[in-house]
Amino acid sequence: MRRLLAAALLSFGTLAQAADPAALFQQHCASCHGADRLGLMGPALLPESLERLKKPEAIKTIRDGRPATQMQGFADRLATADIEALASWLYTPVAPAPHWTEADTAASRIVHFAPGSLPDTPQFKADPLNLFVVVEAGNSTVSILDGDRFERLDRFPSKFALHGGPKFTPDGRYVFFASRDGWVSKYDLYNLKTAAEIRVGLNTRNVAVSADGKFVAAANTLPRTIVLMDAELKPIKTISVANLKGDQASRVAAIYDAGPRKSFVAALRDIPELWEISYDPKAEPIHDGYVHDYKMGEAIAKPGYLNVRRIPLEEPMEDFFFDPAYRDAIGAARSGGRAQVVNLDARIKIAELPVAGMPHVGSGITWSHEGSTVLATPNLRESVISVIDMRNWREIAQIPALGPGFFLRSHSTTPYAWADAMMSPKKDTMLLIDKATLKPAGTITPAPGRTAAHVEFDRTGRHAVVSIWEREADGGALVIIDAKTLKEVKRLPADKPVGKYNVWNKTQKDEGTSH
Repeated sequence: MRRLLAAALLSFGTLAQAADPAALFQQHCASCHGADRLGLMGPALLPESLERLKKPEAIKTIRDGRPATQMQGFADRLATADIEALASWLYTPVAPAPHWTEADTAASRIVHFAPGSLPDTPQFKADPLNLFVVVEAGNSTVSILDGDRFERLDRFPSKFALHGGPKFTPDGRYVFFASRDGWVSKYDLYNLKTAAEIRVGLNTRNVAVSADGKFVAAANTLPRTIVLMDAELKPIKTISVANLKGDQASRVAAIYDAGPRKSFVAALRDIPELWEISYDPKAEPIHDGYVHDYKMGEAIAKPGYLNVRRIPLEEPMEDFFFDPAYRDAIGAARSGGRAQVVNLDARIKIAELPVAGMPHVGSGITWSHEGSTVLATPNLRESVISVIDMRNWREIAQIPALGPGFFLRSHSTTPYAWADAMMSPKKDTMLLIDKATLKPAGTITPAPGRTAAHVEFDRTGRHAVVSIWEREADGGALVIIDAKTLKEVKRLPADKPVGKYNVWNKTQKDEGTSH
């Protein structure tokens, strides 16, 4: 009898494991996520879109659902083996490979409020330049905080997996978000309303907003494109990202605005080039390839306005940071161990320096030090903060960190830079670095046993806000700390607050913030 029972159980388990995940998806998921997995009311479920979602978390989401969303759990309808098989299947590529065209982008645009239809003054009693935009990944929401009272003015649903940091117009009225599955959203901070949305691709790295507030650029990894739009999210141009011959496409690693140059600069992940796209109507013509004397007008030039000027590199840059004058860009090699500095005017490498591990240059910050400007960058692999003199591109210090970290932040009014160690056993502790001596000055542990990360200061630098990077039910919070006394003054529950962005710091480019 026992043998028969065991055989029956084994047979049941085999059947459960043999369930077709594609069929399960069409039965239970396609109505929200699309039969092609490209997304409908729910996000796209492609390997590229799920890069930051670990498989155990995907299994948990399918089993238990996602609070405050339409995603309900399937624990009462699917066996454990079915849920695990379905989660694994979502990380496999779609065949045939999905595509997204300019027509798809144009057709996806949604205008919630026409330009000029909303008041042109803030509709709340708070300093509009001291607002915080808080991305909460746990429940896919964004909170808008009054940076004086640290109270929520709004908390609204966002697209799935916002990435690359929100970007602001110069006046601080509008903020743009990019989601992993290709959506770009424009939010009106004066009226606390989403004004427009558009889907520019199937997997997007980040967006950049021009210094004059007239252009938005979106960098895609699927398809391999850069999409240029106006400030109302009307598509202007889609640029295919490939080498000059056109026989090798590339994902875009990051795109940033270079305001003084009136251009966007993009790093490419798969080909050794840095791209500059000018939005200056008076931009000089572009001569691709080798030219004996471009001043003589040799070769066929293309207009410099909204076209690609290629800068050849020895190897691809993963991310980069500008010098204060926006003449040079420093980027780390994906292989790690060194960084290269490229002059954007001469379009050549002007320096190379060894650096430990994998510096996260895009999250670096600058400050004045002994008559020069230094760049300090966290490290994704090593327990070190690298400090680089931007005058001669020389590493002048390696500050011992508590562990590999992701973010470094400061403010022009504080003597300290704050570094996390979120990828180490000491993930609950922040390191304070003395910006004058370039040495550790102390630590703060705002939530023992939890992950502390991504500090952002208010407009004046009086308060530092630390993310406790957990789900709200597990202690996720925003911890407001007095930047002088280093004492906690307030704590707001939050659902995995992965990033906070102060309007003043971002629009004025305070020395303690990143791009």
